[in-house]
Amino acid sequence: MPELSRRRALTAAAVLATAAGPWSAGTPAMAAGHHDAHGTFDEVYKGRRIQGRPAAGAGHHHGAGYAVFVDGVELHVMRNADGTWISVVSHYDPVPTPRAAARAAVDDLQGAPLLPFPAN
Repeated sequence: MPELSRRRALTAAAVLATAAGPWSAGTPAMAAGHHDAHGTFDEVYKGRRIQGRPAAGAGHHHGAGYAVFVDGVELHVMRNADGTWISVVSHYDPVPTPRAAARAAVDDLQGAPLLPFPAN
């Protein structure tokens, strides 16, 4: 039996999350009824202002041309091959939309400020 690597575990988790996605109301974006196609959003979530918008000519190729901000500080996001999104704050918890990535980051920050992430 092959050794279970982190990559295989994450791949299996992504497959299960993708398969359960349409039937699960557990994700914040789906539970709130937000089925945006990665359009612009600007809202207050748990007392924090989260914003997202398509970024024209984005220098951050992992974000697939999308910028997300928490209280005005950019939250670096990345789109996975399966269409899910992760951020530097909630890297091991893929979510269906950039809005859900912003909400997950706010949940994980637990009131702490988001610090700027140095771009490479």
